[in-house]
This record gives sequence, C-alpha cells and structure tokens, in this order.
Amino acid sequence: MAQPAFLHRLPAAPPSLMRALAIAAVVAQGGIAVTGSVVRVTGSGLGCPTWPECFPGSLVPTPHPEVEPITQWIEFSNRMLTFVVVLAAGACLVAALTTRPRRRRLTALALVQPLGVVAQAVIGGMVVRLGLVWWSVAVHFAVSMVLVWLAMQLVAAAGDGDAPPRRLVGGPVRGLVATSTAVLAALLVAGTFVTASGPHAGDAATPRLDVNMASVAQLHADILFAYLGLLVGLGFMLRAVAAPAGVWRRYLVLVAVVLAQGALGGVQYALGVPEVLVSLHVLGAGLATVAAAALWAGLTERPHLAVPAAAPAPEPALAERA
Repeated sequence: MAQPAFLHRLPAAPPSLMRALAIAAVVAQGGIAVTGSVVRVTGSGLGCPTWPECFPGSLVPTPHPEVEPITQWIEFSNRMLTFVVVLAAGACLVAALTTRPRRRRLTALALVQPLGVVAQAVIGGMVVRLGLVWWSVAVHFAVSMVLVWLAMQLVAAAGDGDAPPRRLVGGPVRGLVATSTAVLAALLVAGTFVTASGPHAGDAATPRLDVNMASVAQLHADILFAYLGLLVGLGFMLRAVAAPAGVWRRYLVLVAVVLAQGALGGVQYALGVPEVLVSLHVLGAGLATVAAAALWAGLTERPHLAVPAAAPAPEPALAERA
C-alpha cells in the first residue's frame, strides 16, 4: 500500500505508543456503545430525528415544540463522541503505518478501526431513518462488539515481533476457545433480543420486538449457562496441558467478568430492567468481549527476532604489531 508523502516525514512509532493508541481505540469503541445505551434508556433516540443533520436545516439541536432540549442534547452528544472514536482510530492507523519495520497484520488491524467507524456512522444514520426499529439497533450494537474485539487484537499486535507465530497451546484448546467465542457471540445477540422486547426502545413511539420478554430472557440465560459450561471445560483443559501462566490469568479474568455480568443481568431482570443497570449491562458486555478477545490473542506468541551478536574484531597481524 502506497503511503502518503507526509508519513515518511513522521518519526517511527514505538511499540509503547502503538499499544497505548490501540487501548484508546478499545475504550472508545466500547465507550460509545455504553453512551448509546444511555441514549436509549433516556428515550432520546430520536432527539435528533434526522441524519446527518439534527433537524432539517440544522446540524445542531434547535428549539422544537415536539422535542425536549435535554433529549436533543443527549442524542447530539452521543453523535459528537463519534469524532473521539475517529481520532482514536485514525491515530492507530497513522501509528501502524509509521511502525518500522512495517507489519502487515498490524496495519490491517489498524485499518479496520477507521473503516469500522465509517460503517458505524452509516448504520447509525440508518437506525435514525428507520425510526429505531429494533433489528437496526441490534446490528449497531453487534458491530460495536466486533470492533472492540478487533481493537483488542490490535493491542496484542502492537507488541508483535517479526519471528514466525508460535502457538502456546495445542489445537484442542484453541478449538474449545473458538467454540466458546462463537457461543459468546450468540449470547450477545440473544441479549439484543431481550433489549428489543423490553421497555427501553429509545423513543416512546418505537415498536418493539413482538415476543414475550420472559421467553427471550430465558433463552439468553440458557446460552449463558452453556457458555459457562464451556469455560469450566476450558479451565480443566488448560490445567491438563499446563498452559502458560499468562494464558491462565487471562482465562481467570474472563471467568470473573462473565460471572459478574451474569449476576448483574439477573439483578437487572428481577428489578424490572432499571435504566442504570441497562447501561451497566452494556458495559459488562463490552468488558466480556475484551476479556474473551484478550484470551484469544494470548494463545499465540509472535516474538521478536534475535539480534545476532557482533563478530569479535580480528586480531592484528603479527607484522602490524611489530
């Protein structure tokens, strides 16, 4: 990929900077999903009823008899956070392009971030134009989780070396982690069904998913138990193969996050889905995605090539000594 001329004049990005920017991308991608949930639970989803303008003829909130000012500003503020995500994603790409030597995997993962932001902006506009129909909101959330996952892979890639990748665990362990990841994806999707059938539509006039909320909540819980079962099996397998300490630590973090998220979901449902717990549950979904992505990334090591030792200087010839 040809680089713009100005990139050649920039200093090479050190791995520590690349990692910091990648972590910022994780926070930004996950954070905007949480603020999006705040928009939904406050009923501000159509505070700006058009896109990309807030109101026809105005890019910013403007007095309107049918829309409360606070509703407008909540929705508008969430839109403005997109620029924070753009800055984080763009900085990741620039840093990846100035990394020396250039690494194809790092550059590809960094490129996904700004492309994902553009895709999310388009999807967000579609959500508004469709009147917050439930499946469009679900897609918006699902793409955010995918971008969080990929941003975590970028965090790992920031410290990669040029040596060939080395698998830290065998194929059966990797297969079980991949299976659990697929079940986690199903768990997140089922969670959007619960949300779609629940009381927080983002706007009072938005139609909901016409299914019984208790039924989809039970489905969500069943998938959670299946996921926990896989994690228990994974723990036994990691012990059996004497997995490296780093992999084991990431596994324990994932288990802790999933248990906390499951407990929060149960409390949320028992209390009638209060607004603040909805947003905390979205935060928990992002953290579970981060932890699962970190475990996946930790199964492979890409070390740095060893620098050959300098050859010793030759002994001076006998005639030269004389």
